[in-house]
Amino acid sequence: MAVIGIMSALHEELSAVLAMLPDEQRVSVAGRDFWVGHWQGHAVVAVLSRIGKVAAATTATVLLERFAADTVVFTGVAGGLGERVQVGDVVVASGFMQHDMDASPLFPRHEVPLYGRARFVADPAVSVQMVLAAQAVLSRFELHLGSATVANFRLGAPRVHQGLVISGDRFIATSAERQALRLLVPDALAVEMEGAAVAQVCWGYGVPFAALRTVSDRADDAAHTDFQCFIREVASRYSLAILSQWLSQRAAA
Repeated sequence: MAVIGIMSALHEELSAVLAMLPDEQRVSVAGRDFWVGHWQGHAVVAVLSRIGKVAAATTATVLLERFAADTVVFTGVAGGLGERVQVGDVVVASGFMQHDMDASPLFPRHEVPLYGRARFVADPAVSVQMVLAAQAVLSRFELHLGSATVANFRLGAPRVHQGLVISGDRFIATSAERQALRLLVPDALAVEMEGAAVAQVCWGYGVPFAALRTVSDRADDAAHTDFQCFIREVASRYSLAILSQWLSQRAAA
């Protein structure tokens, strides 16, 4: 049976997923707890990647080597960079890049040394499935969040975007940093701290990788406002509903 690896960076993001694995068993490897179980008939391994590129790459490597995941999905939050990307929207990555990778002048800026590339493409088939699942969930977002949560975070009609997600080992939380990134990588839709590292690992192993990120902030001076509350009340609910929809679609295919 194919094994699906599900990664999240924060406890609040992963807890909702673990609640859906009634037969999960904990396996500890490399200081991490991997939860092995089933969800909608699929063999699943869920794990907390921890925050940052090195931690995420380490976790992904163990997930592939020890648990033989055939597909890896990352779910969590990100800061919105694209002009039309708003808080409460969902970004499904089409590709990934490390915005803080710079080995120039030995290599072009952003290019990963000895890989001959700066960007790693998300798996097209899985990403399309994620887009369809996200669209289905967001079409009835108030049902999943509740009217009080929608009002509290002043969420409009959320949209699904697909495009470049960039990663780096710092939390972008000022308007100046956000503007600098927009000038540096104009086509980036969102910024986070893990995806590009996991994409590089999965590319090396030839394993399909996809990522969906709920936009928690605009990566500006207000990025820290109610961050944990947003993850708990909005992002984790989106992740749970979208992954459940995606797995249901895969089972029916």
